[in-house]
Amino acid sequence: MAFKTTSLNQNISDDGRRELTVKEFKRWLMRFDADKDGRISKSELRQVLRATGGWFSGRKGRAGIKSADRDGNGFIDECEIENLIHFAQKELGVTIIPY
Repeated sequence: MAFKTTSLNQNISDDGRRELTVKEFKRWLMRFDADKDGRISKSELRQVLRATGGWFSGRKGRAGIKSADRDGNGFIDECEIENLIHFAQKELGVTIIPY
């Protein structure tokens, strides 16, 4: 499942939905885990933002890490995914539902 942009601020999934479950979001997000360490780095998050057609991916990548990385290690791990979900909903306009 990848996102595609139909306009500057409208991100939707390949199947036309603007709504993902947490499981779908995590599965999609982990496709960008280039080193397969189970965490998302700042550069990997930049790739996520580029894939969604996002503007200012570098700045938003830093903002995403800052808002989601509660332990300050520079990565978003399984414990911090919920924080990244909030960021994605706010910054990417994606609705993520619990089930």
